[in-house]
Amino acid sequence: MRATSTALENNRIKLVVEIDDNELDTAMDAAAKTLAQQVSIKGFRKGKVPKQVLLANIGGPAVLRAEAIRESIPNFYALAVSQTMIDPINQPEIDVTAGEEEGQLVFEAEVEVRPSFEINGYHGLQVVVPSPFVTDDELESQIDRFRDTDAILNDVDRPIVTGDLVAMDIKVEQPDSEAEPFETSDFMYTVGSGAITPEVDEQILGLRSGEVLTITSSAGMGMEAVYTMTLKQVRERVLPDLTDEWVEENTEWASVAEMRDAVMTQLGKMKVAQAQMSQRDAAVIALAELLGDIETPDVLIDAEANERLHDLGHRLAQQNMNLESFLAATQQTPDVLLESLRSESARAIRIDLALRALAKAEGLEPSEEELDDELRTTADEMGSTVEILKTNLVTNGRLPSYFGEVAKMKANRWLLENVVYVDALGNVIDRELLSTDVSDELEA
Repeated sequence: MRATSTALENNRIKLVVEIDDNELDTAMDAAAKTLAQQVSIKGFRKGKVPKQVLLANIGGPAVLRAEAIRESIPNFYALAVSQTMIDPINQPEIDVTAGEEEGQLVFEAEVEVRPSFEINGYHGLQVVVPSPFVTDDELESQIDRFRDTDAILNDVDRPIVTGDLVAMDIKVEQPDSEAEPFETSDFMYTVGSGAITPEVDEQILGLRSGEVLTITSSAGMGMEAVYTMTLKQVRERVLPDLTDEWVEENTEWASVAEMRDAVMTQLGKMKVAQAQMSQRDAAVIALAELLGDIETPDVLIDAEANERLHDLGHRLAQQNMNLESFLAATQQTPDVLLESLRSESARAIRIDLALRALAKAEGLEPSEEELDDELRTTADEMGSTVEILKTNLVTNGRLPSYFGEVAKMKANRWLLENVVYVDALGNVIDRELLSTDVSDELEA
């Protein structure tokens, strides 16, 4: 078999595939065995019908040839994909151009392939991650959490500030809905918590007990909700004085200094872990942004969204839930869920294309040895061999896809090793700090 590829417009490729006579003969023998298992001929058991008798009963060699071509072309197409290393993303349009009745079999296949893009600006790319350094405010805030367990609440007659605890009666109405208003009394609200709506924390500041706050906010699905809050009582938290005596009596530490050192150390490890966890996502998102305004094929987005929907269904089944109950619990409609999945999928596809573009730009296509190394890892996990897995990839037309995945892995490693990590203020973060293993220390 010989296959050649020609690039067409709109990310399409035309394959011309020539099948050797001995390959078609093998396909015809396979088709004859299949038909022998299917047809019933008096005097013969299924699968034991002589070839000549079979031919006489199905209409002759032409019928067998047509059946062999129909059955074998998908297999020949898959082999042609692996031979030419194209990367199809859709079903092919196949046309037999010669040999349908006699002579050498030749067919053409037109198919949409994964688009490729050029990417620029990735050298010295700056990637923003959470700062791994503890600020004074963060340290004091964490220490205040310890003090808060021993805080007292005092009534105050002053304008409300962030952190106050406000007792209120709440009424929620939806003007565009027939639903009954929701009401609750003596609801305790911590200003700044965002537990009602974001607008509350902004507009309640400066008010006093006895006043009424009315806010209109989105309730989703294009509807609005009106919140009416009658402010009844304002209290402030008064924290205990931070002294060595209080620390020794209420914590595991013996002094304020010892407490500060311990909290600083633990917070530092947590901050480093947070920065480390965001490294990869932040890097690939920043890389994808370098692609600019590209057109992502709908077929890729649809395939990714369908896979995510399938995974969601599988996870729900493990929790004894179905999609309908999930939608009800999350107050979503099927359309909202699908739109969310498509949005996530579009973002994932952009990252995929960006990593492939980086692999191409940096010459990170895997060698035969690297492919075998990755296959060996998979083979060991499956109890198989590299040769068997590689043969399956070739015959199923999945070799180009696997090649691309390994190239993406190399591109991802290159990216993580070469980007410049900075915090939100643009300060460069030492790469060695981000490679420090703090997992065991955090678990302890």
